[in-house]
Amino acid sequence: MSTAAEILVIILSVFLAIFLVLGIILLIYLIRLSAEIRRITEAARRTMDSVESAVVGVSRFVSPTILAATFQKQIMKFIKQMKKDKK
Repeated sequence: MSTAAEILVIILSVFLAIFLVLGIILLIYLIRLSAEIRRITEAARRTMDSVESAVVGVSRFVSPTILAATFQKQIMKFIKQMKKDKK
């Protein structure tokens, strides 16, 4: 084997080793990133669940209140109309 071929094999081996190490480092970072994304999505899901339950609770309270307020307005209108008719 000639000297040029040996140098070429050495250079290619070094580059292969560098790319192998870089690939392993990149794989580790990707695994960490996917774990972080999983934690963020879990936190977002928990937040959405709590917001949803709060909205349901508020809507259960607000709906009867609005209904009662509307009903009271109608009764007041009716009473005013009756007072006008009596005069």
